[in-house]
Amino acid sequence: MEVELNPGERVDSLNCGGFSVIQNPEHFCFGVDAVCLAEFASAKKNERVLDLCTGSGVIPILMCAKGGGIFTGLELQEACADMARRSVAMNGLSGRIKIDSGNLIDSHVFYGTDSFDVITVNPPYMNEGGGHVSEADCKAVARHEITCNIKDVCSVSAKLLVFGGRLYMVHRPHRLADVFCALRSAKLEPKRIQFVQGHEKKPPALVLIEASYGGRPMLSVLPVKILSHIN
Repeated sequence: MEVELNPGERVDSLNCGGFSVIQNPEHFCFGVDAVCLAEFASAKKNERVLDLCTGSGVIPILMCAKGGGIFTGLELQEACADMARRSVAMNGLSGRIKIDSGNLIDSHVFYGTDSFDVITVNPPYMNEGGGHVSEADCKAVARHEITCNIKDVCSVSAKLLVFGGRLYMVHRPHRLADVFCALRSAKLEPKRIQFVQGHEKKPPALVLIEASYGGRPMLSVLPVKILSHIN
């Protein structure tokens, strides 16, 4: 389906299932972290999946290419949500993906508790005082814990998930202690983690995490994913 592009927008191929997304360089564009998370996460045929901080909608679109799931994407910034909606329509996925505008902080109010089987999230990585804050507000919101932090993400996810539901997250290794503390305080038990390296001689740049709401303690550490080994 053809869609109209606004000034500054472009269409980028996902090299997966023939799908593409609309992006604008003035906003935060997706990176390898979103691609890795979509590959790491899983959803069965009729499972209800919510993608928090969905941005361009790339994670639900990529997960649709894998098979199962009925998806909702939630995005705070209306300009990004609009691009995501048009990307969904462009790929013919309107029957499987819905994009909503809103703040994840109170998302459990309008979705209701126990509403999703799976949640995926690529949250802002930088805590207060961490890293350079972009002069472009839309990029700052995506990168820094300005409108929400890791505790907010975990607390809201626990309210939205059914008992035994799964949260899939990508984050930076240096925040892993913060992530684990936030998960357990929300009764989300880390079950699997996988570190991601850009090259085998470099330290991990990302960590992928699966947690289960109400799960028992038992953590599996998967083999490191090395991106330079992927053709």
